[in-house]
Amino acid sequence: MPQSPAPRPLGSSHSGPGILAIRRALVPAIVLALGAPLAVAIHSTAAVADETAVDDAAPDDGPAAGTLMLRGQGVAKSLPAVRLGTDMDVTVTGQVARVRVTQAFRNTSDKWMEASYLYPLPQDGAVDSLKMVVGQRVIVGHIEPRAKARETYEAAKASGRKAGLVEQQRPNMFSTMVANVAPGETVLIAIEYQAPVSQANGTFSLRLPLVVGPRYTPPLTLGSAAAVEDADAVTAAPVLDPALGARLGGRRGEGLNPTSISVHLAPGFEVANLISRYHRINVAGATDNRTVTLADTTVPANRDFVLDWRSASADPALGLFAQHTDKGDYVMAAITPPANLDGLPRPPREMVFVIDNSGSMGGDSMEEAKASLIHALGTLRPQDHFNVIRFDDTMTRLFEHSVSATSDQVALATRFAESLQAQGGTEMLPALKAALDDAGTGGGTSPEVLRQIVFLTDGEISNEREMMAAIGDDGGRSHVFMVGIGSAPNDFLMERMSTIGGGVYTHVGAPGEVAAKMTPLLDVLSHPAVRDLSVRVEGGSLDLTPSRLPDVYAGRPLVLVGRSDKLSGTLTVSGNIGGKPWVQRVDLSAALPSPAIEKLWAHRRITDVEADRALGKLEDDRADAEIERIGMEHAIVTRQTSLVAVDETPARPAGARLTREELPINLPAGWDFEALFGQDAVQAAPGQEGTGSLAAMQAQALELPQTATGCLGLIGKGLALLLAGMTGFALLLRRRAA
Repeated sequence: MPQSPAPRPLGSSHSGPGILAIRRALVPAIVLALGAPLAVAIHSTAAVADETAVDDAAPDDGPAAGTLMLRGQGVAKSLPAVRLGTDMDVTVTGQVARVRVTQAFRNTSDKWMEASYLYPLPQDGAVDSLKMVVGQRVIVGHIEPRAKARETYEAAKASGRKAGLVEQQRPNMFSTMVANVAPGETVLIAIEYQAPVSQANGTFSLRLPLVVGPRYTPPLTLGSAAAVEDADAVTAAPVLDPALGARLGGRRGEGLNPTSISVHLAPGFEVANLISRYHRINVAGATDNRTVTLADTTVPANRDFVLDWRSASADPALGLFAQHTDKGDYVMAAITPPANLDGLPRPPREMVFVIDNSGSMGGDSMEEAKASLIHALGTLRPQDHFNVIRFDDTMTRLFEHSVSATSDQVALATRFAESLQAQGGTEMLPALKAALDDAGTGGGTSPEVLRQIVFLTDGEISNEREMMAAIGDDGGRSHVFMVGIGSAPNDFLMERMSTIGGGVYTHVGAPGEVAAKMTPLLDVLSHPAVRDLSVRVEGGSLDLTPSRLPDVYAGRPLVLVGRSDKLSGTLTVSGNIGGKPWVQRVDLSAALPSPAIEKLWAHRRITDVEADRALGKLEDDRADAEIERIGMEHAIVTRQTSLVAVDETPARPAGARLTREELPINLPAGWDFEALFGQDAVQAAPGQEGTGSLAAMQAQALELPQTATGCLGLIGKGLALLLAGMTGFALLLRRRAA
């Protein structure tokens, strides 16, 4: 497992709807029933065993400092006993997405197994449902305090009963555990969550994270209690050796961890410019009721799925939605600031660019980051001041302090950016502190100078809490704009840092979209924001989130979610932009009905609590108690509450041992495997009997029918598999509303 180098001193150098319905019901079952080679077992670079008897499991000592860290992490080189496949079924109504994620765990061994899997979800998603399907039985999960839920799960596991447990490790990182899977058996775990659809510059966007990137644990920060807690909360998973993909057929890594995705898009207006940024898709249906499926039926879970669309009308209606419950009334309002700010004065700026050139940025990510930085440098004006800081496990300031953006200085910075190579660990905190200290020097000390920090990184670290605290300690002197780089950045960290820092978050996921993503961001940076915001309700009252109102930028709506005993009155949002007053009013009685607002409000209230905790404004015990209270009241998974499901019928015989596996994760697409784990880790996987035939069966099963004959053939295959024991998935679909 790679250790970070010893720290050096800072400053060193379209298909039809009928087929869609069939695909939804059968593809996940087919994939798993065939035992497709979807994952690999735990193998560290020291060749540890791939299976662990639960009774003999060693205690976990927590993360080692200075490692690219997921507990127990290593390079997986063999197929596991438990295989995994995932299906994602999404319905977008208005500006909220409801997502069902079905994970199928199939035990291909002759042993009783327990499996755990680490996976990402949107950082603003509220998980509120768990169902476990065992044969013909559907076991509905319930919310419990985290410790109690774990006790319930462990007791069921010990007594031989099947159990499922869903825990939050980070707001964007969850784990599923399933116990007592019999030899040859498939158990389905279905979770559901809802998340807001993002909007920027008139484009709506749905992001479905598919992979968790390896996290770096900084060695110099583990003396901090907050950092230790952050590191301990990141649960383990081995990283897949991409060489194994070559043995399974197709391109390097193809066919591993397949995921199927379908999206029903009903935003309430006619859709235009519907695109998938990183995956090929088929589109069917009317313009206001689109259905989107993957053109390749399944894809490896190695990069985020992103779907973008716009309204066919020039000015879609204001997003205003309400939900009435026995807990009160809830409302979500998207307030859009002025789009044209060209007539307003542009203040002089001091810009500090921080670029990550650590090992996790190897491959496409490094090229994307460099191109983004060079693009930004080209927009500097002579009256601006700037500096560039690069970091891995060391740090270099290009200039001692910020300098004028002369053509010579910009050219020097461009050459500096072009020379960067990815290597070493990810010591983000010293670089952030240096940028915060640098802002306000070298000609940028005048009060009218706008201080901006542009941070380009994948954000794959464990000490997120320390990063947020450092920005809070800056006291708002600087505005922090995060640019997430790569196929699967840590959006939790990016969103929180930009929110606390009074900036915005932008994602650059491929080299070809640098200009398309950076140009709107740089336009935001060059115009004044709506500042000094205040919100009031005339003729009513609202408990609003976020509790601390951010600056609002052109093209990026302010989304408010509120709770009231009875929804009424007028919502008034006011502020100033370029020294001029700005006011917008919304009649709350005009809100459209939506069933999703309550959970979103609860999740955002927890986000407020977590922010207060990270900024030192709320003690840990009080924060934990408040998070547990909200999680239990609104039945959502949080850091302090979990979902657990237990089948009351004992399954495992008393004398049978239970073996545990931690299923591996793919390396995010575009990452450089050798840069992370070294050349010695890249080697062909050991030969395994049956690998070729499994790959052939998988390829046959995953053919998407193009004609009626193909469709009937798929139905026949599907029915045969269902009769062989996969009826549980269809049963889940029939009972999903239960």
